[in-house]
Amino acid sequence: MTARSLLPATLALFMLAGCGGSNASSRADSPTKTQAQRDSAVGRSGLPGSKGVMKALGAADSARARQARIDSAAKSPY
Repeated sequence: MTARSLLPATLALFMLAGCGGSNASSRADSPTKTQAQRDSAVGRSGLPGSKGVMKALGAADSARARQARIDSAAKSPY
């Protein structure tokens, strides 16, 4: 076979491989980890930018805790 005849066969193979596999909805229905768990794993990984991920997670936790305090104060003002 020549390179010219291998190109269409190779393209067809890649197209078929791209169509197979599981779809995104089945993976989204039963995630093994939450987004926060995945972000935390990335933050602890030592990859470039991981310190920023950890700082963002800390800021999100602080904001969530502050909002919880505001919500509980609004429920019982005394």
